[in-house]
Amino acid sequence: MKSLFLKIFLSFWVAQALFLVIALLVMLAFRPQRNATWETLRSTALTEAIDAYERGGTAEAHEYLENLQTTQHVRVYVFDEQGKEISGRSSPGWAEHVGAGRPIPPYPGVLFPRPQILTESRASSDGRHLYTIAMQLPPGPRVFLGPRGMPFPSLIIAVLSSGLVCYFLAWYMTKPVTRLRAATQRLAAGDLTARAGDPKSKRSDEIAGLIRDFDAMAARLETLVNAQSRLLNDISHELRSPLARLNVALGLARQRSGPETETMLERIELEAGRLNELIGRLLTLARLEDGEQRVAAAPVLLDEIVLNVAEDAEFEAQARHCHVRTEIPPGSWAVRGDASLLHSAIENVVRNAIRYTREGTAVEIHLDKSETDAGSAEAVVRVTDCGSGVPADALEKLFQPFYRLDDARGRQTGGVGLGLAITERAVRFHGGRVAAVNRAEGGLMVEIHLPLMPLTPVVSGQWPVSSEIPLTTDH
Repeated sequence: MKSLFLKIFLSFWVAQALFLVIALLVMLAFRPQRNATWETLRSTALTEAIDAYERGGTAEAHEYLENLQTTQHVRVYVFDEQGKEISGRSSPGWAEHVGAGRPIPPYPGVLFPRPQILTESRASSDGRHLYTIAMQLPPGPRVFLGPRGMPFPSLIIAVLSSGLVCYFLAWYMTKPVTRLRAATQRLAAGDLTARAGDPKSKRSDEIAGLIRDFDAMAARLETLVNAQSRLLNDISHELRSPLARLNVALGLARQRSGPETETMLERIELEAGRLNELIGRLLTLARLEDGEQRVAAAPVLLDEIVLNVAEDAEFEAQARHCHVRTEIPPGSWAVRGDASLLHSAIENVVRNAIRYTREGTAVEIHLDKSETDAGSAEAVVRVTDCGSGVPADALEKLFQPFYRLDDARGRQTGGVGLGLAITERAVRFHGGRVAAVNRAEGGLMVEIHLPLMPLTPVVSGQWPVSSEIPLTTDH
């Protein structure tokens, strides 16, 4: 049973029912089995049955005894000294034994014993006849609770009433918990405006306090995340100015330098351009996090992006005496998205692998296909290195902004902890996912999963017209 509501409801209701049953059993256990009320009823019934018989004969005795059975729920038989039942009714065997003065035979029942039988003999008013009454008490609680007993409908009403009270009590206790759960799910999904409190509620118990604390926590998280997003946006804007001055200085340096420095200046210009593009992507991601922008989504050939990334990364890999290898099977590798963001996502992973792989080894990029649980096809980009790997408890933190394993390692490699964070966001915006695992033979493997476009006919060699699609974002 997973529902807290059902647990509380059934617990309370079963507790109430057990209380009623135990109270009844205790009462029955400590009451005498021969109630004085039944003794009185027996004597009264014998006297009145004799009077009715002497007054009106068999017919009036029959009417009286039948009425007594209907009103008091007892079976009463009256016999004369010859063992004849005075009302003319057929009598059971146990009653005939009483009328004949013989002992009552044993009752075969085990689980349900024979109801108690009361007997009494009395002479008639003229003393000429002797009458014997055999009264069988009703089964169940009535034998202990008296002639009126406990009406069965009253017991049903008591159980249903307790169930109704327990239902509303359980609903009252679990309703705020249900709201709290829904709010936590929204908060976990990225909706920082999620709140669990009900403005109309006047509760002041512990659950209400928990909800107020949750709302305060959610408000604080929303403030911090929004502040971080604004800070990232502001920093990206501020970096544009020094980059612009760097480009101006680069132009002046190119005018005053000779041919021997042209290659280095071109490389500086290339890296400055990439840095400028990276800042632009940061601004785009910041706007996407705030829900202010849509990503232009068009068919993109993922295999071409991988080849371009590998070609650019080979230049950096040679400086560390390593290489970049690619393995791309033939087939259709079209995904829908933004080519620039996807290029940045894959490039960040590959450059990160180049930084941490051992010298003389190779960074491998494999492109593969797989199926999701829903049966749709997806592309898988696997980037592996031959480095020292990452501690198991740090694998999930690799994609957090500004996270680094240690400051010394970050200064040595020049990383600031943004590359993999940008990768995770860019992949998530395209409906994919990214994960990192340590290889058994050493090193790290990062997998990027992206949904593949379904195969559609191509008209005149052109891809379908691009469009803008809303991409789900999480804060």
